[in-house]
Amino acid sequence: MHFSDQSIIVILLVGLVAGWLAGKIVRGAGFGIIGDIAIGIVGAFIASWLMPRLHIALGTGMVREIINATLGAVVLLLIVRLVSGGGRRW
Repeated sequence: MHFSDQSIIVILLVGLVAGWLAGKIVRGAGFGIIGDIAIGIVGAFIASWLMPRLHIALGTGMVREIINATLGAVVLLLIVRLVSGGGRRW
């Protein structure tokens, strides 16, 4: 698989935005720039697996990628919260 320099930058930016948004939604604060990017990228992988199975398509283009990655990152953070037992409850 070949990524151009531009596609890597787009992946990192989508991951950063999605991770930051998910941090705000689930935890109330971000995880730092590296943590936000990692959470967003893993969330994008989760969403790319989960969304087609649920027949959900939200938005188009870059907005769709950010929405999907954010939803995947929220799922990831909720699973981590359940497994770790905690912290704050909803």
